[in-house]
Amino acid sequence: MLSSPFGTWDSPITAELASSANVTLQDVVLDNGAVYWSEVRPQEKGRYVILKYQNGTVSEILPADFSARTRVHEYGGAAFTVYQGTIYFTNDADQRLYRLETNQAPIALTQPGYRFADFKMTPFGIIAVGESHLENAISPDNFLALIDPMTGDVTMLCKGNDFYASPALSADFKQIAWISWDHPNMPWDNTQLWVGALSETGISQVKRVDANTNQSFFQPQWNGQNELVVVSDKSNWWNLYQVKGQDLVPLFSVESEIGLPLWNLGASTWAFYRDGLVCTFFQDGKKRLFYFDGKLHDLALSYQNYSQIKVQDNKIVFIGHSSIKPAALLMLENEKLHVIQESMKMTMDPAFISEPEHITFKSQDREAHAYFYSPKHKSTQGIEGTLPPLIVKIHGGPTANCGSNFNLDIQYWTSRGFAVVDVNYAGSTGYGRAYRHRLYQHWGNDDVKDCENAALFLVNQGLVDKSKLAITGNSAGGYTTLAALVFTDTFHVGASHYGVSDLAALVNDTHKFEKHYLDNLIGRYPQEKSKYEALSPLFHVDKLNKPIIFFQGDEDKIVPPSQAQLMFDALKQQGILTEYWLFKGEQHGFRKAENRITALEKQRAFFLKVFNVEERAG
Repeated sequence: MLSSPFGTWDSPITAELASSANVTLQDVVLDNGAVYWSEVRPQEKGRYVILKYQNGTVSEILPADFSARTRVHEYGGAAFTVYQGTIYFTNDADQRLYRLETNQAPIALTQPGYRFADFKMTPFGIIAVGESHLENAISPDNFLALIDPMTGDVTMLCKGNDFYASPALSADFKQIAWISWDHPNMPWDNTQLWVGALSETGISQVKRVDANTNQSFFQPQWNGQNELVVVSDKSNWWNLYQVKGQDLVPLFSVESEIGLPLWNLGASTWAFYRDGLVCTFFQDGKKRLFYFDGKLHDLALSYQNYSQIKVQDNKIVFIGHSSIKPAALLMLENEKLHVIQESMKMTMDPAFISEPEHITFKSQDREAHAYFYSPKHKSTQGIEGTLPPLIVKIHGGPTANCGSNFNLDIQYWTSRGFAVVDVNYAGSTGYGRAYRHRLYQHWGNDDVKDCENAALFLVNQGLVDKSKLAITGNSAGGYTTLAALVFTDTFHVGASHYGVSDLAALVNDTHKFEKHYLDNLIGRYPQEKSKYEALSPLFHVDKLNKPIIFFQGDEDKIVPPSQAQLMFDALKQQGILTEYWLFKGEQHGFRKAENRITALEKQRAFFLKVFNVEERAG
């Protein structure tokens, strides 16, 4: 086996492969025996394409000059639905709702200035989550809408709350349920579940369910007998409950999460199936898919995460994620699993794939969690007596979860001789409401400590080089990256992808959905301005002597480019090694293959330069 310095190994997992070969599967819809879904394609500049599977054949539905992406709440999700073969979708470029019939060109239904998502068909029209973006408006208005599928006329069914999500219709279309919430809450804090009578004249007899308990609701659904089931975290864990009048009755209890944070609309972790339901939750280090008919039965499938779970007749359709192979759209029928579509056409040699290990480590007075990936290569090893550099990877949110899904970006690093640890720091989802809320009033402290302690845990285990510790993150993870480099001495280099450097500027510049997110994470602004300044890396660049590389989209409305520019300028003025890559036409996250390639290659070159590791020729 060839010996070569860690970080310099040749690998078939190129930046081009990691950035363009793998598409993102999402938004599964079932209609009359057909399966529809959307794919985000980096090689088409991040276009969202609708596809259809029926009778063993996959066909592309959406014309090439359209992209099915909604920006409701900015993060979108659930951008289309299908009814009897007719597709209704939000187009990315103008955010108008379109009708697409077989062999016809798309027809625009709604007027500019409105956005729609999470569509449900009824005999009265299309019910959707709506959001107005009219000129001269101080802030968008959110509402539940009824849309005429032929004329596009819009009626507001319900308004008054700051946000709406998850409209659900009973089987007889006589009842509707939905979730709403108001600032300063986020959808994983305290939300409201509503039930009302539905008719062609609108919604009436509205009642709030379990109004006296602080809780977060997720994915209400009605079964064929017009019974309502919903996920709630009132027990600390997102579990399933049946709605009885205005009360909640637990179906079963597990110390695990069935729900998810509603960053994106349309998330689905469970569905009615036969005489019970199917759901997914974390057990024994991975997520499993269960059938519940009064008892829980593990369906024992060979995947580690499940999303977009949908059921029609006796078919369960879902996106299955593995830690060692790309995601796939799958159908379970008569206990047989069929692959409908894989997210990547190429077969990866397992000799280059690093499998994650779920680790739990001590951080301050509690436990924290992460996934560790060691370097792996078919024919190359590190030089004897040396250890690999470590990249501490920080997910965004911060209310999110890194998971262990197959990630070519991570494999790009590990197949070149880097170790990677992906940290589920305090505030992450998947470990209960208390762990999720642990970061409140502690952002910039507990997350930084957990990332530090993850690195030090691996150093003490003798797994990584203590003199080559890098840290990287996107969005909120970019903030933690910058905070760790400014306020600690643990890390030697960092990469911030559209990260926050000035917390007060984020409050003033960000969009409605996250306008008060920091009220809980830090405190109210401007009442606690001094705390914001104390935690903002931009105000403490005098403490910084570590190199940083920045990546940013010029159309980012969530973390504006000024956040990276100001930090970059300050570092340059101090003579600290830094780079700044501003990508035109990108928003919050990079969807174009060429920009993703640049980000990976430039970040690796920057890290090797700082670590004084010379790249191998060839």
